[in-house]
Amino acid sequence: MPVPSRYLRSPMAWISAVMLVSLLVLGLAAPLLWGTAADRPDPFAVLQGPSAAHPFGTDNLGRDVLARVLTASRLSLLLALAATLLGATGGVLLGGATAVVGRRARRPLTALINLLLAFPALLVAMFLAVVFGAGAGGAMLALAVAGVPGFARLAQTLSAAVAGTDHLAAARALGLRRHRLLWRHVLPNIAEPLLLATTTAAGTALVALSGLSFLGLGVQPPSYDWGQLLNQGLDRIYAEPLSALAPGLAVLYAALTFQLLGEVLAGSVARRGPAPRTPVPSPAPSGPAEDGLVLQVEDLSVELPAPDGVIRPVRGVSLALRPCEIVGLVGESGSGKSLTALAIADLLPERARVSRRTLRLLGADLATMTPKQRDHHLATGLAMVFQNPASALNPSLRVSTQLTEAVRAHRGASRAQAAAQAADALRRVALPPALLRSRPHQLSGGQRQRVMIAAGLMVRPGLILADEPTTALDVTVQRQITRLLADLRRDTSAAVLFISHDVALVGEFCERVLVMYAGTIVESLPAGRLADGARHPYTRALVASVPDLTADRDRPLPTVEGAPPDPLAPAPGCPFEPRCPHRLDRCAEQAPPLDGLDAEQRVACWNPVPEAVLAS
Repeated sequence: MPVPSRYLRSPMAWISAVMLVSLLVLGLAAPLLWGTAADRPDPFAVLQGPSAAHPFGTDNLGRDVLARVLTASRLSLLLALAATLLGATGGVLLGGATAVVGRRARRPLTALINLLLAFPALLVAMFLAVVFGAGAGGAMLALAVAGVPGFARLAQTLSAAVAGTDHLAAARALGLRRHRLLWRHVLPNIAEPLLLATTTAAGTALVALSGLSFLGLGVQPPSYDWGQLLNQGLDRIYAEPLSALAPGLAVLYAALTFQLLGEVLAGSVARRGPAPRTPVPSPAPSGPAEDGLVLQVEDLSVELPAPDGVIRPVRGVSLALRPCEIVGLVGESGSGKSLTALAIADLLPERARVSRRTLRLLGADLATMTPKQRDHHLATGLAMVFQNPASALNPSLRVSTQLTEAVRAHRGASRAQAAAQAADALRRVALPPALLRSRPHQLSGGQRQRVMIAAGLMVRPGLILADEPTTALDVTVQRQITRLLADLRRDTSAAVLFISHDVALVGEFCERVLVMYAGTIVESLPAGRLADGARHPYTRALVASVPDLTADRDRPLPTVEGAPPDPLAPAPGCPFEPRCPHRLDRCAEQAPPLDGLDAEQRVACWNPVPEAVLAS
């Protein structure tokens, strides 16, 4: 089990690597170098003490103790590793199977694992060693069986996190057999912690195997391992302690090697967790504030590190929202809509880097605030409604707890005041206050989304960021949620940034629409002009791809030809140029700015669709 070079970054890693290599060398070379001396009796050197010829003395047949300890390393290590691998294989298959079998089979498997864990592993090993018969094979099998329950529980726990993932559900839907589900979709996702557990278990198995041999249940003469040598030296421990000390030190050295190796691997895995955010200079104060704006964003960009370089999924986005205004942000998947909202809410991953010229919420400049002040301002001035409320809500907490924690933390409300406000918030989203005692899994999808909206209303925000809040809902519930947001906007004067890929829904629900492509805003226009007055070719293509009742069913639906640009290698010109039917030579060389066509519409295009074409 060689140690990868990326793990050798500390003195402990080098020590464990050297110890592991020494064990491997001993296991391979010791029987060849000292095997003859270890097995050759010498009647003239029986039970001698330490000497230059025999550093640890001799045994009752005159054989060199040191040579026998070195030679026994191969058999001791092979039996320990074999027992560990067999036990790990059986346990992982048993525990991992709980993620791929049906409910009826899962219950008895779980009960079996719980039953096996009720018995101490060492006592099970001793009992099975007697049942299988004293000997190397019996001891190895006994330890393997005794190690199965521990690996099974670990694999069961790890695979439970994989069992509920979408990719496993998709594999089930494709009709893959259970062994393929286990081998391709479950085990690769839990292999790393299982490898760490196997490494440390090898040291435990070595000690246990030596204990069985010491008790006479393991390796039998004429073969020998460290446990049997320890038993033979025990009779002379007071007269010649080195005879017993030598095999004991060998067991300790090997067990310590595997334990240190496991610690090094585990520490390396922990260090590969989320890296701290790269220090960046303190942002400069935002530009001049405009009166009457809830949100003012200018030149917002996001950078994400990737193995092959830096990705800029958001590039120079500018937008502004006024009180009571509903603005739609629409575009294809991957255009940067959600990342824009997350950047505004300061919810991006740790390694992401955000730059902007202006970022103001409710008139306050977020760049001039301390982190604590910014967190408080965002928590009280902004509400986020996510696409999937099932994952946004904590399944272990009641609805009442999740609604009241923000207002208690940021508004200083008492428990009774917060409970009363939570009941009122549920009424405002057309839910009965009795649902406060429920947990998220007891609610329907529409009810969970209403709870998310109610949670945002608890702090009376001035801005609601709705990140595709209707995508996971059916059409009827979609309309209910959009009407609810519209009513809340009117009652609370909050602005709403509504993110969606549903062009028809955005055109019907919003007052103004921002069209996003490849991380940039390519068109801004009133919602009333979206269907017939959009001037950017990409916006026109999105609108044309929406089916309606008058469409010819015998013809395929229109689509946006081509694919979005590679985020790792953006072209210098317009990002839509390779897919644009109206492109000019200039489009491939220079990116167009977002210029105003009139007071209400702006478009980033060198050759906008002419109005005459729109009229026709």
